[in-house]
Amino acid sequence: MKSTQMKYLIILLIAPLVWSCSSDEPGPERQEATPFTFVEAQQKLTWSKGDLRGFVDIGGFDFDEEKIKYDASIYRVVYNTDYKGDSIPVSAIVILPETESVEAVSTISFQHGTIASDAEAPTNLSLTNSQLILLSILSSSGMVVVVPDYIGFGESVEIMHPYYVEDLTATTVVNSIYASRQLAGEKEIELNTDLFLAGYSQGGYATMAAHKYYEEQGMPYYDLRASFPAAGGYDVKAFQEYFFALETYHEPFFLAYVANAYKVSYDWEEPLSLLFKEPYATEIPGYFDGSMNGTAINAKLTTTLADLLQEDVVTGIETETYDFLTNAFRENSLTDWVPTIRMFMYHGDVDVTVPYQNSVDVYNQFISNGASENIVTFTTIEGGAHVSGAGSWAFSLLEELEKLGSE
Repeated sequence: MKSTQMKYLIILLIAPLVWSCSSDEPGPERQEATPFTFVEAQQKLTWSKGDLRGFVDIGGFDFDEEKIKYDASIYRVVYNTDYKGDSIPVSAIVILPETESVEAVSTISFQHGTIASDAEAPTNLSLTNSQLILLSILSSSGMVVVVPDYIGFGESVEIMHPYYVEDLTATTVVNSIYASRQLAGEKEIELNTDLFLAGYSQGGYATMAAHKYYEEQGMPYYDLRASFPAAGGYDVKAFQEYFFALETYHEPFFLAYVANAYKVSYDWEEPLSLLFKEPYATEIPGYFDGSMNGTAINAKLTTTLADLLQEDVVTGIETETYDFLTNAFRENSLTDWVPTIRMFMYHGDVDVTVPYQNSVDVYNQFISNGASENIVTFTTIEGGAHVSGAGSWAFSLLEELEKLGSE
């Protein structure tokens, strides 16, 4: 779901604890070099540390202003990532602390939740948007902050966003981190190797996908310290089964989003009319041109699933006819691996948008696969719905980061 101002307010509170997890000295250089993904960067704005301290005063935030040590520069970065065998330009926000090499800083990548309109993309937000201001305060405490748009927004708006497609999601996040390192080098910002990943809702899925990528393929130069995925639909097949058991669903654009994204990403010849009733099957592709947000798309659809979905797909989803669909759901489910680097999972137990049980089952699968309960943890957000759970996730995240900083 779309990130809220409260979510980023709490990210502000995380700033001093995240910085405490990084070392004062640069980490050891490695023999391998990071892939060169950077294309160009446009400096959009630099907030002085005085301005940022002023925002803290005006907002009445309980925040130690002495932690705001540096000016923070916001860049719109264009970088390359893989898409269907080609290298395409995509975009991200990168915020650099103007440290002048006084100390080496670590990197944190935040993955945003579900958006549908290009206006919601991080690189298209107003520079005075509260989210970017709060992230700048975080950066000014001594962090490189990376916020990728993902494929389908910003620089690549002409492409259908590959919603819940694992490989394209993970590589887009990873390549944005590489690009941020190259930009930091150009600006003579010294980095250590510490890396953190965090995200909520689709951002939780993207965070876990990037974590999985790191463990399976590695990332030259970086040491992933921990990831914090929350409220994501990690088991996409189970997510489908959840939908199909409902009579109504308040966010029907999620179903249309996944189906259209998979059709485009995998170049399926099967028509959407195999899955959706008319007029929706014909109209759905036009809803995802970047001009409409989720609320607007929901208004074009119906919350009654019997009126939206073809009866045959609901009753016959496990038949050979729909193998193309169920195989894609399973392929993009993040259940077939064993995390060995710390992962802190969170989910609200009254979430009906992205079901709580999805996270419970994935956590249990990790343990069954052989993951240590000391490495992968799961925190239930008591009474947390999909939106309200975001705040509780971030407050719990503060505690875990403080523990990491003391190790």
